[in-house]
Amino acid sequence: MLAKRIIPCLDVKNGQTVKGVNFENLRVAGDPVEMGEFYSMEGADELVYLDITASHEGRRTFTNLVKRVAERLSIPFTVGGGINTIQDIDNLLNAGADKASINSAAIRNPNLVNEIARNFGSQMCVVAIDAKLQPNGRWLCYVNGGRIPTDKELLPWALEVQERGAGEILFTSMDHDGVQKGYANEALHVLSQHLNIPLIASGGAGQMSHFRDAFTLGGADAALAASVFHFGDIRISDLKQYLRSENVIVR
Repeated sequence: MLAKRIIPCLDVKNGQTVKGVNFENLRVAGDPVEMGEFYSMEGADELVYLDITASHEGRRTFTNLVKRVAERLSIPFTVGGGINTIQDIDNLLNAGADKASINSAAIRNPNLVNEIARNFGSQMCVVAIDAKLQPNGRWLCYVNGGRIPTDKELLPWALEVQERGAGEILFTSMDHDGVQKGYANEALHVLSQHLNIPLIASGGAGQMSHFRDAFTLGGADAALAASVFHFGDIRISDLKQYLRSENVIVR
């Protein structure tokens, strides 16, 4: 079994790390560069930086911030938000990012996934999927930071982007985001049974057992969290020690 990864996520708005509940009611958590450096020292395996209003506001991702992060970080980091073209990806990778995450742009232009894989390799392409469980039991995908529903369904869309060359899937359950009651393990399990690329769980971490369950029940390859790390509820070093005691292999 490959070692499971722990990934803090830093949602960035106006140069500050923010965090909300169900994608709303944002509060400031701190400086994204300083926080990233702290997480690196704490034992995080990777980081994800998301410019959470870039797509909605129709602007490019924060290249200057990426440069500052790259200068201070010793672990890989992924950048997302407002990426629409191959040139955007090239700019971010040149600024020091290790991977690019696309969400809204992939749904609007699925061929972008193929282009990224062809130009930079699948390992550079993370497709993020924000999805919400509907009353009829379907998981629908949303764009523009969870603001706009689409007709795409979670599993078929995940399988399509895998086929197109995505290297990883980052699945966020919008219903679980910021609520701290656990990940969407049933949906994760379905995805993990059908995908043969790494699956990152996102949305719902509130205690250490939630990470264990995402790995053991959900079958996730990595678990991403924000609030519990940003506001000091869980330290990454303690989390890894706990997971080892639960027979989960971590780095």
